[in-house]
Amino acid sequence: MKSLLIVALVGSFGLSACTMSTNERTAVGGLAGAAGGLVLANAFGANPNWTILATLGGAAAGALVARNAQTNECAYADGRGGYVTQRCR
Repeated sequence: MKSLLIVALVGSFGLSACTMSTNERTAVGGLAGAAGGLVLANAFGANPNWTILATLGGAAAGALVARNAQTNECAYADGRGGYVTQRCR
């Protein structure tokens, strides 16, 4: 029940993303990712150490996704072991 409340709260923040600044979007993306990591860890019955790791990983991924969605730039492999940054497809 607590996880559902967290997801609903973060989701309501996400709906107001149109009026947010870049930093606010990144923060909400981090919160959404953390909530997702927490929900998944609890769903799989992870021990507390893995729950913390899943929450932190979700927060990092959510913040990066929110930041990339704002700039509309994505990184693509260049075939030589590196990457190039271009508009998202």
